Amino acid sequence: MLTSLLSPMVLAFLLGITAARVKSDLKFPDSLYQSLTIYLLIAIGMKGGYKLSLASLDEVILPAAVAIGLCCTIPLWTYWIMRKAGKFDVPNAAALAAHYGSVSAVTFSAAIAFHETLGISFEEFMPSMLAMMEIPAILIGISLARINAPSSASHSEVSLKEIARELIAGKSSLLLLGFLIIGFAVGKSGWEQVSPLFDTPFKGVLTLFLLEAGLVAGRKLSDLKKGGLMIIGFGIFFPIVHAVLGIWLGHLAGLSLGGATILGVLAASASYIAAPAACRVALPEANPSYYLTAALAITFPFNIILGIPMYHQFAEFLYH
Repeated sequence: MLTSLLSPMVLAFLLGITAARVKSDLKFPDSLYQSLTIYLLIAIGMKGGYKLSLASLDEVILPAAVAIGLCCTIPLWTYWIMRKAGKFDVPNAAALAAHYGSVSAVTFSAAIAFHETLGISFEEFMPSMLAMMEIPAILIGISLARINAPSSASHSEVSLKEIARELIAGKSSLLLLGFLIIGFAVGKSGWEQVSPLFDTPFKGVLTLFLLEAGLVAGRKLSDLKKGGLMIIGFGIFFPIVHAVLGIWLGHLAGLSLGGATILGVLAASASYIAAPAACRVALPEANPSYYLTAALAITFPFNIILGIPMYHQFAEFLYH
């Protein structure tokens, strides 16, 4: 736990939160933030595709089935619990379900860096799980809103087909899937040509990105009072439950300790790039103060600072 807290990535994230809370004038240019995002997505996809080309179908098929199963079922019970226990209306429960069924590429990157720093091996094809889990939950969450909306309620006329197209064409999905395919196609020889740019500098770029993410999360902390205790509890308790479930299912699917932990991190993460964009279009009635505060100001910091090492400890307990 202490090793994780003292990593440059986590400390940069904490510095960003601190800077935001003391109202520092520290600010990343939008162009730099976009560049860092693009770099991380390309690096994750390219290396993941190369490693996937080395894996056999037998190694990948069960973990892939588990990953898809998680991203398709998490939105269902998230929606139901937030409707029944949280007393949220249909659009807000559906938006939360979409965010928490989908995944965060930056949280995934932090989990990769955590394992590499500690020298813990994991299946190198895990980025393909990230790519598989990003879109389905968002579509399921939006579908839940439309199925359960009162017949008299006004809602967005944007079709699910159009939303799916926008999600696939969106920056995060396009780069992740595209470079996953490119990495798979070029294999080892192609990866070796670009690895000096996308392998060694990865942790340094992630540190810069987490500094910026800390600034954004720190500014969002002021919105906690809008969500109330229910959102705070939800943003911490649900990731823990989902992580435990992901690690356990990863273990059953034959993943190593490191691979199962990373699958647990994916299950525990919440989207704060693709899902908010989709919900703004398809669920305009949903309150961003709920889903953005939960995903970005509660779950993301919790996972980066405490969640990842906690999930690793649970995986060690389960495996040993």
